[in-house]
Amino acid sequence: MPEYRRVLLDGAAVQVTVDGDELVAGDGRRVKADDARHLPPVVPSKVIAVHLNHRSRVDEFGIGLPGTPTYFHKPTSALNAHRGAIVRPEGCKWLNYEGEVAIVIGKTARNIAPAEAGEYIAGYTVANDYGLHDFRDTDAGSMLRVKGSDTLCPLGPGLVTDWDFHGKRLRTYVNGEVVQDGSTDEMTWDMHYLVADIARTITLYPGDVLLSGTPANSRPVQPGDVVEVEVEGLGRLTNHIVTGPTAIRTDVGAQPTESEEVLSTALGGDWEFRGIRPPRR
Repeated sequence: MPEYRRVLLDGAAVQVTVDGDELVAGDGRRVKADDARHLPPVVPSKVIAVHLNHRSRVDEFGIGLPGTPTYFHKPTSALNAHRGAIVRPEGCKWLNYEGEVAIVIGKTARNIAPAEAGEYIAGYTVANDYGLHDFRDTDAGSMLRVKGSDTLCPLGPGLVTDWDFHGKRLRTYVNGEVVQDGSTDEMTWDMHYLVADIARTITLYPGDVLLSGTPANSRPVQPGDVVEVEVEGLGRLTNHIVTGPTAIRTDVGAQPTESEEVLSTALGGDWEFRGIRPPRR
């Protein structure tokens, strides 16, 4: 299956193909994959993510799914790449990984049937849909800061075409230990359904990305941790966690919180107070 990556080569963003352990530019220049400065493999106009899709994740929460998927938006300023640093802002504690498959659009899609959606998909890449749950009490509706803060959308290492999404294993590792282990077969809505659903009212352009959901066991990570997401046939996306250089400002806006909502989501609990914020004092 062809794999395309984007890297910085002599200071410029260049698309390359994978040839063994080397990356090859169109003009013949080569660089070792391990030495390359990776960029996100695509340049989307938007990143859209489904809230819940994998059955193991739904079962973990002890809830039921609606009849159709719901979504949120991650701004493109959140984009990151293979081997990039994931920033947990100073003053925040609840940064969770979420390994998943990213769908990449290949041609403009609007008002298409699920049976047609495959024709509009360029390929797939690996994603980690990080969540900064410290802001869940204020942003649970939009998920804007929870999922859209800077660096929280790494994609890569490359875009793989001609990949069949059926029956593929997805694993997330923290410091070499398996922490998520799922399959694309546990998705309630498959890749074609998600593309067709969004394209009913939102035009999808080449390069746009749809995140297809994560399996159970999303948990917090700490500065210094190395997080890897591996998807069968797509490769392994590697990132490390760092503390942000500045603290969350206290002179404006909502502050990080540790309510029952925050803790139950970050830690994966399904106890009776999930989703119920404690009364304000």
